[in-house]
Amino acid sequence: MPRLLLVRHGSHDLLGRELVGRRPGVHLSDKGRAEAEALAQRLASMRIAELYSSPRERAIETAEPICRRLRLAMQMEPALDEMDFGDWTGRTLDSLNSEPVWRRFNRDRALTRIPGGETMAEVAARMARFMDGLTATYADPETAVALVGHGDPIRAAIAHAIGLPLDFMLRFDIAPASLSILRTSEHGVVLERLNDLSHCA
Repeated sequence: MPRLLLVRHGSHDLLGRELVGRRPGVHLSDKGRAEAEALAQRLASMRIAELYSSPRERAIETAEPICRRLRLAMQMEPALDEMDFGDWTGRTLDSLNSEPVWRRFNRDRALTRIPGGETMAEVAARMARFMDGLTATYADPETAVALVGHGDPIRAAIAHAIGLPLDFMLRFDIAPASLSILRTSEHGVVLERLNDLSHCA
């Protein structure tokens, strides 16, 4: 398994207010663009073989400065896409608080299906399949591959990799523009960094 650099996209203006999901047209804010540049500077010294990005605009805009600085070609990867929030897409978080399914989703993350959308188990499975493919491609554990995506899929990927039940995934944060790193060791997969924001200090 290569070292997997899991990068969440930078900030946007609807962050913390609306469940934007896969809605098109959500771009980085000025703060998010500054975070993306800081990430690019942070990753410039790492030996990154490839960079994959979610197809959402906010992920692509986060990946672009990294690609420029490291002279990497960006590769679009559907497995890194945001969770499909189905009927909840575009809803404000305040409006969802009264929904019983929303409350169940936050209590039982693994198997509660979003109306018209995905379960978290499905998100974890698509992330795991993609990461397993990278493991087969890159045998050298010192090779790094950057994956630019979204908070919930990154949480799900980390939880799956370290054997944490998906229902516990809200016990750690994945903030905008954060860096988390998974690597292999003689003991299996190791979470080397989690939600690292030191480049944004």
